[in-house]
Amino acid sequence: MTALGRVGVWLGALGWAPAAVERDVAAEVEELGYGALWYSEAHNGKESLSHGALLLAATRRIVVASGIANIWVRDPMAMVGGANALAEAFPGRFVLGMGVSHPPQLAPRGHSYSRPVATMRAYLEAMDVADYTGPRPVEPLPRLLGALRPAMLELAAAMADGAHPYLVPVEHTRRARSILGRGKLLATEQFVVLEDDPAEARRLGREAIAWYLTLPNYTDNLRWLGFGDDDFAAGGSDALVDALVAWGDEEAIRERVALHLEAGADHVCIQPIGGDADRLGLEQLRRLGPALLEL
Repeated sequence: MTALGRVGVWLGALGWAPAAVERDVAAEVEELGYGALWYSEAHNGKESLSHGALLLAATRRIVVASGIANIWVRDPMAMVGGANALAEAFPGRFVLGMGVSHPPQLAPRGHSYSRPVATMRAYLEAMDVADYTGPRPVEPLPRLLGALRPAMLELAAAMADGAHPYLVPVEHTRRARSILGRGKLLATEQFVVLEDDPAEARRLGREAIAWYLTLPNYTDNLRWLGFGDDDFAAGGSDALVDALVAWGDEEAIRERVALHLEAGADHVCIQPIGGDADRLGLEQLRRLGPALLEL
């Protein structure tokens, strides 16, 4: 299995940055010592596999992981061909995270969202029998599923190398590990902001999670974890924001990441939000590195 390290970085904003900026950011994240660099795929942003190639070519050692590649964007054979090309060209450095996405991401492409678990199962089955005759990676290509609730987590355990949950509290990590069992990779995303003032930290947290609270996949998952309508109102209750966004000083962020690791995560990818977001969170990543990379 590709070594992600204990702590990585999730930078969705890379999808809207010029390539020259991305190269510099990726190189610095690598030099800071983080184990992996995760990037997103939106319906109106950069295509996932070509984006991964850009980041891999800009770096030398760090693992690059798609979080997530939308399965509706390319057929299973295209996914196999593109991902294997990256894994062969950059041995041990590419992780394919895949997911079923959300209705607002599919409608502009003319797709209808339905039966997500069955759709993902059929997609993985088609990947497994795809006729790929290009050079094979020396190491098997790791594939993770963007999994939140039990059925998709069970599929990740049965047909993938693990799961990449997004927008989840520590309790989800505990439940996900129980469902995945031992030996499957659990790579959890965590919003972070270096902000000591509770009111300001929660304001920034609400800004960060607002769009996600419009998506049933996330709110249904949060309901499974015990949150309800009152928590989703007005941008999110304090309890919800505090569960989803780690805020405070370096030690507070370290404690949250450590809790995920203790709950069963193999890898936690932090996503900085807040005042330096326009600079892709680099200042926070510089400050957090010494506290997190010793975990």
